[in-house]
Amino acid sequence: MKTDYRGIGMTSQRTRDRLVTRLQERGIKNNEVLSVIREMPRHLFVDEALASRAYEDTALPIGHGQTISQPYIVAKMTEILLEDGPRQKILEVGTGSGYQTAVLSKLVERVYSVERISPLQNQARERFYQLKLNNIKLKHSDGNWGWEWYAPYDGIIVTCAPEHIPLELLKQLAPGGRLVIPVGTSQGQSLRVIDRQGDRYEETELDPVSFVPLLSGQI
Repeated sequence: MKTDYRGIGMTSQRTRDRLVTRLQERGIKNNEVLSVIREMPRHLFVDEALASRAYEDTALPIGHGQTISQPYIVAKMTEILLEDGPRQKILEVGTGSGYQTAVLSKLVERVYSVERISPLQNQARERFYQLKLNNIKLKHSDGNWGWEWYAPYDGIIVTCAPEHIPLELLKQLAPGGRLVIPVGTSQGQSLRVIDRQGDRYEETELDPVSFVPLLSGQI
């Protein structure tokens, strides 16, 4: 059976265009990011029963206590990661559904993504294969460890919230690199940006956010 990438009805191009308009109204300005989100078939990254909601600007459940991030957050974090120019090699912590990974893959040379929940990673791998996204490498691993083998990275993006920024991620950030990460607990989280300048790390705190926690171990 042929997979419908373009979508119909509530997953149609018109619906995607409305989503992009909402993202622009909320302040997303990077045209490359907006273009990728307009073209990316988000309905393929959620359960078929939720496909009609895929282009709402909201997080949706993907099983195993995880969610696919709302499009605004995906766009915002991607925009922040890339705002100082192109980045060639990105580490993503928390593959999840694979949607954020897929968006990044259209904007950078190579994406390395780690996921602790094996069934989610397997589903994401199948989606990447269907969409012919060939510049993504996946690893089943504890996200707190990063992926040292391919370090250092020009950019690191974390899609789940630790209480404190993992030291290993800071070590794996290249000089001139940028880490975008939510930090906090269920009582409150904020989006942080860490820029590495030589041996110094400059941290900026941005907006309040709400992410699932960064947990240890593998499933």
